[in-house]
Amino acid sequence: MRTNSVHKGVYKDGSYNSVTTPIYPTSTFYFDGLGKNKGYDYTRSGNPTRTALEENIAALEGGVGASATATGMAAITAVVSLLKAGDHVITGDDIYGGTYRLFDQVFPKFGIEFSFLNMRDVNAVKAAVKENTKMIWIETPSNPLLNIVDLEAVIAIAKENKLISVVDNTFLSPYFQKPFEFGADIVVHSTTKYINGHSDVVGGAIVYGNKDLEERGRFLVNALGVSESPFDAWLVLRGVKTLGPRMEAHQANALAIAEFLEGHKNV
Repeated sequence: MRTNSVHKGVYKDGSYNSVTTPIYPTSTFYFDGLGKNKGYDYTRSGNPTRTALEENIAALEGGVGASATATGMAAITAVVSLLKAGDHVITGDDIYGGTYRLFDQVFPKFGIEFSFLNMRDVNAVKAAVKENTKMIWIETPSNPLLNIVDLEAVIAIAKENKLISVVDNTFLSPYFQKPFEFGADIVVHSTTKYINGHSDVVGGAIVYGNKDLEERGRFLVNALGVSESPFDAWLVLRGVKTLGPRMEAHQANALAIAEFLEGHKNV
């Protein structure tokens, strides 16, 4: 994991043999001839710096590919845009406030229905599945209450009913939790938080569990115009290199505080 966070997606620059990924702050790319380019034509659609970050995050999560987005909310918007009017989504009643606002006040205007419930109650999740249910959205641990969802059990419900299972893995990161190992279809991140870790950039990521979802997701990220800028992608790619040491420190500090409070006379 630590080696991948440093090296995945990073290739030697062909021009000057740079050992780190350069920033390519260009809007368009030069064509050698009609239809002849080096894989990129317009930065909204693709950029080498962003590609490096996408390959890095996909490797860390164990997905087949990833899209780096301008914010975590941009990633969430693109994923829910896989659905259509009349579709129904099951999600938690304790999800991140920005996600709740989007699900409660924005997407219903476009005909998408949401049920907010206690996702820790597996029977409640089963009972919430309807004929028009198309997706189960899981946030674990939840932000900010840190409630834990039984990923294996809830994802099994999604598979049984042929639903898309999406896991917001922001609060554990791939260092501590791998949703694809439980059978998730899509993993999303606010890379603003632990992936980057330095509080100097906002960003998001969608990681895909299969090629069909990757093709559909990449189309939406491009069509919606929510891709991450080259400079922001470079900042996140720089930040992710220290993911392992940072997450170990977070864990050690949290344990020390918990042990202190456990024995405190006023707790």
